[in-house]
Amino acid sequence: MTDPTAPAETTAAHPPFSPPTRFAVPGRIAVSTREAARWQTATLTEIRRETPAVSTFRFAVPGWAGHLPGQHLMLRLTAGDGYTAQRHYSLASPPDDAGHVELTLDHVEGGEVSGWFHTQARPGDVVEVRGPLSGFFAWPGDRPALLIGAGSGVVPLMSMLRHHRGRALDVPLRLLVSARGPEELIYAAEYGAETTAVFTRRAPKGVPVGRLSAAQVAPVLAERPPGGWEAYVCGSNAFAEHASRLLVAAGQPVDRIRIERFG
Repeated sequence: MTDPTAPAETTAAHPPFSPPTRFAVPGRIAVSTREAARWQTATLTEIRRETPAVSTFRFAVPGWAGHLPGQHLMLRLTAGDGYTAQRHYSLASPPDDAGHVELTLDHVEGGEVSGWFHTQARPGDVVEVRGPLSGFFAWPGDRPALLIGAGSGVVPLMSMLRHHRGRALDVPLRLLVSARGPEELIYAAEYGAETTAVFTRRAPKGVPVGRLSAAQVAPVLAERPPGGWEAYVCGSNAFAEHASRLLVAAGQPVDRIRIERFG
């Protein structure tokens, strides 16, 4: 996700998957809150270009105790003079990527931390990370998931999609992802039949151009898997409001919509 100072969280009566003392993915991952509070050294090992303005940064974190898809971490940079800058970033990597985490960052104009990553960071550089943080937006893989994201809002949703594929989960998962055009579609090469891409300004020949609409949302909700959908929406404030209204209008219960927004 881009440089949110703290991901906003919106919920209602439905309790999130957030045990009081531990986070857990069925079958494997258990992360103590004590570990999540400890700063750890993260060494940059790889940089992958996703779009002209977005790159993925892969880190080796030997002491990383695991995370739930949808969680984020706190990253800290320290300059030579002791000045520090901290940001929250969503985790793009799946839980099973042991000892590593991946962050996908926009190059935000004037962004202190994202600017450093996009212009100066090189493999071998060391930063500090702390987490995972927040169980509200996490998806443990135990319920049908309808994921809706725009721009870099797709980052935590990709962690969920990768987890779904990596574990070969049979629980239904669908992803609606919005981008201005094909060249700005983050993770474009990774999407499959579970994904519908919506282009707001430029689209391949034969593909309509326009905002996310009921035409994309309503058919997915109409599938009605056993137990119904748990909806996860991530993007800018404006997109989050728009997408959540579409969901409610199509019949999604308000207390089963989880929102993470930025900007």
